[in-house]
Amino acid sequence: MVTDESELRSILETTRTIATVGASTNDEKPSYWIFAYLKAKGYNMIPVNPNATELQGVRVYPNLASIPEKVDVVQIFRRPEDVPPIVDDAIQIGAKVVWMQKGIINWEAAKKAEQAGLKVVMDRCMRETHERLFSVPLNWMRR
Repeated sequence: MVTDESELRSILETTRTIATVGASTNDEKPSYWIFAYLKAKGYNMIPVNPNATELQGVRVYPNLASIPEKVDVVQIFRRPEDVPPIVDDAIQIGAKVVWMQKGIINWEAAKKAEQAGLKVVMDRCMRETHERLFSVPLNWMRR
């Protein structure tokens, strides 16, 4: 499991496309505004939700298998017990990383992903991690 700051930075620097499983159209949910944050930072964001068709101007896909392009990271906003089939799908589509958002822990699914060659980030917010690793310090102008 990835916990090292330099490895997290490397994942975020090399990632281009993020599929967000459990992306919500409800702007009060974390999956909505974290999606918006990452989209604003230049990532190609692909929402995955079988109950929606569009999110923030982007087509929503019902599942990972229906996405017609290569996905680097599968970001998961689902209950821990819902993670194993998502990991199976992430392996099938050739994703490089499975990123379980803060509060989402599934050790068995993480082990399966790692055994298939994927990197795993678990119980960590992608927005918070990005902000911490890439934000400009407030004192950058001081001499």
